[in-house]
Amino acid sequence: MDAGEIDLGLQLNHASKRDARKIGSITADAFRNDPFNLWLFGNFAGIRNLFHMQARNIYVPRGYCYSLGDEGACMWMLPGGDASFSNWDYFRFAVPTALMCGPGAVKRGILTGEAMDSVHPNFPHAYLFSIGVRPAAQGKGLGRKLIAPVLAACDRAEMPAYLENSNPANHGFYSSCGFEVCGDPLHPQPNSPPLVPMLRQPRSA
Repeated sequence: MDAGEIDLGLQLNHASKRDARKIGSITADAFRNDPFNLWLFGNFAGIRNLFHMQARNIYVPRGYCYSLGDEGACMWMLPGGDASFSNWDYFRFAVPTALMCGPGAVKRGILTGEAMDSVHPNFPHAYLFSIGVRPAAQGKGLGRKLIAPVLAACDRAEMPAYLENSNPANHGFYSSCGFEVCGDPLHPQPNSPPLVPMLRQPRSA
């Protein structure tokens, strides 16, 4: 499965490098009240830095990102892609995070990454790092419009899809899209909110 097999239709726009800021801005705004990310960073500045960095350095150049106007966006890593942090990526995460959120947030971020890596599937799959709709546009069915094209491509390619759900309020949405919990909730520290691994097996036509 590759990008050429995904049909975004007329409403969704595939992101180029010049769109990275937009992708980061939309997804950060969508996650501003996310319980796990608020625990991790303690403030919106840290959340915004993470999503901008991930869009700019990882998912736009290496993955598959797209937007729905200025209201919603997705960041995927397609099968065979590389979402790992280089040493430079860690620096670009750690220094602003320490300044804006304190050193504890850097430690929590590293522990979270290690926890996610420990259970990440080792078989080919499409990885949904983030799907987000700005708060002002939520409740209009935009999330389903955003997620549908890649899931349809996964079905055609008989490819699983995987994500970590950081907000229990989104469980019903992901379940309705075919995702199922595939392991114990992740708790990078004992007091952390749950980060729930979910896997979607491809659906036959």
